[in-house]
Amino acid sequence: MADNEQPVGPFATRQSDKRGRLLGRLQALTLHHRTRCTPYARMLEGLHGNWREASTLEAMPWLPVGLFKHLRLASVPDEEIIRELRSSGTSGSLPSRVLLDRETAAAQTKALARIVSDVLGRARRPMLVVDRIDLLRSGEALSARGAAVLGFGNFGRHHTYALAPDLALDLDAVKAFLARFRDEPVLVFGFTFVVWRDLVQALRARGERLAFPSGSVLLHGGGWKRLVDQRVDNTQFKHAVADALGIQQVHNYYGMAEQVGSIFIECEAGRLHTPDYAEVIVRDPITLSPMPMGETGVMQLLSELPRSYPGHSLLTEDIGAVLGEDDCPCGRMGRTLRVDGRLPRAELRGCSDTRPA
Repeated sequence: MADNEQPVGPFATRQSDKRGRLLGRLQALTLHHRTRCTPYARMLEGLHGNWREASTLEAMPWLPVGLFKHLRLASVPDEEIIRELRSSGTSGSLPSRVLLDRETAAAQTKALARIVSDVLGRARRPMLVVDRIDLLRSGEALSARGAAVLGFGNFGRHHTYALAPDLALDLDAVKAFLARFRDEPVLVFGFTFVVWRDLVQALRARGERLAFPSGSVLLHGGGWKRLVDQRVDNTQFKHAVADALGIQQVHNYYGMAEQVGSIFIECEAGRLHTPDYAEVIVRDPITLSPMPMGETGVMQLLSELPRSYPGHSLLTEDIGAVLGEDDCPCGRMGRTLRVDGRLPRAELRGCSDTRPA
């Protein structure tokens, strides 16, 4: 495990110890949001009338994640909201709206830093962002992709964008970046499908291969549905990245705008890990009963981070399976998981990679 110079990392707690601590905090959050968010209180009573009796993580009441596309849910006064995140959606679909106050935003930033530092180390590397140079615009609302670039951008320095405003590969900018930092490992970050289409495939189309410095890392997440449609799995993706970029260390992560900061990151053994302040429960898509370890179902995500909005227990539209507990070869504790895609006919969030008209 990487040395992040912290006495306790985000994957240090055994599952048996984690469950009790997390349960108490999530129960407190349910009361917090019920008291401060009237729509949540009504849905809590309507969907989970026996919520007060929840004595296990599996019994914790949840909201369908799609509600954030239709309702403005906040547990703080409007004047305390400092940022609105909007999840990316497919063309014509509604985005989720996630409202952050200063406390929640700070907690999510700190949590993200601990997770990523545990895998990458604390040193800030020169960073190539595989996205368009004009992605970050001023304004109150921030897209999921923009929020990700801002959040993960804290782990880099000398940020360089690999794509022009029309998402065309700016090969001159990439080569200049590599020439400047030829002697030190760099960090490459981007959404999975954007990395695949606009960097890896774009290089292939030009007959180009790049040689990133030894020890460089690619961190990517989101957009897997489109790669699955193209019959590209995680192993094939990594092989293609190694061939096109010369990067051997590739880490995928899973997360969503409705629980920013609670990402599940891939370790060197290829498993996605749940951090100490989050959990995943897999449920039967029909009965919604918890499923045994190893069986595939719809995922419920729990996080102790959201305080400004009732997003601490969400039933997603994604399917996956719990692979194990406290048994990963990398040595990290807690549950590991596999994400397989979306429920059939579920609305896809996409990754905001539509080319400008």
